[in-house]
Amino acid sequence: MPRCFITGITGQDGSYLSELLLEKGYEVHGLVRRHSSLGRSRISHLISDADLYDRRLFLHTADFEDPLALRRVLVKVQPDEIYHLAGQSDVGLSFEMAESTCRFTALATLELLEMFRDLPHTPRLFHASSSEIFGQPAQAPQDEQCPVAPVNPYGCAKAFATQLTTVYRRSFGVFASNGILYNHESPRRGENFVTRKICRAAAAIKLGRQTELRLGNMEAKRDWGHARDYVRGMWLALQYSSPGDFVFATGQLHTVQDVVEVAFASVQRDWREYVRQDPSLIRTAETGQLVGNPAKAKRLLGWEPQTGFREMIVEMTKAELEAMGDPH
Repeated sequence: MPRCFITGITGQDGSYLSELLLEKGYEVHGLVRRHSSLGRSRISHLISDADLYDRRLFLHTADFEDPLALRRVLVKVQPDEIYHLAGQSDVGLSFEMAESTCRFTALATLELLEMFRDLPHTPRLFHASSSEIFGQPAQAPQDEQCPVAPVNPYGCAKAFATQLTTVYRRSFGVFASNGILYNHESPRRGENFVTRKICRAAAAIKLGRQTELRLGNMEAKRDWGHARDYVRGMWLALQYSSPGDFVFATGQLHTVQDVVEVAFASVQRDWREYVRQDPSLIRTAETGQLVGNPAKAKRLLGWEPQTGFREMIVEMTKAELEAMGDPH
């Protein structure tokens, strides 16, 4: 039975990745922070499964602030694969929490790479990078050779972690791959992300629990895919014969307004009656046209996104209705 270790296991990606690896017969170990509320986490359904929890799913409490405790966990688990997903991932919040964003996204990756290199049995490592490392790209779409030019603290922290992963791969010959992940959403997305905010508002407005939705730049464009597809790419990257960098993206751009139109149409409401633009919500440093070219991942890994944009937004909105008690 292959054994994996996931940092950030309680997040959106960590929960989907856990499900995928359990389905594939893995023994899954996850890192949870002290004081985490597991009963309300995205993996609560896995924890409550007596056939899985403490049988093939194991959780370990440690923090990156305590590298000695984390090192002990890794030595004890001896994983075949490590998926490093943890970190502060809210771009807007990274301006308010620049220091902690860099500490938990950049320096934590350095600490993990040092531990990873020293393990008696060196596992394969996947580092979850981000399209935010490209910032204001001079080319569209972007591939693995695109120059790094972040425009926010989160992008800077991810750029550091990404390049350091590459340095360790080249300098020490370890199997360490970067997955450059473009925006990926799901019903498990954090409530502070715009797609979830829109889908939740559409559901609440249909049920009469909300009267309006305030948004910033409605014309902002992103390459949005589904988290289920992207965690499959993570796994495929570690099954490949050699390590490297891989862009995971749909190659298609959609605006915030596109998200609004699909979400409100799915609840039979005219978005124009409810959506208001709020200049105070517009980012001061907006990224450029971030759209990825996943040709390398398709060619070498056989990876393809399977869930379309419209299908994803409808799924998210229906999930919000269900969470609010509406069977639609």
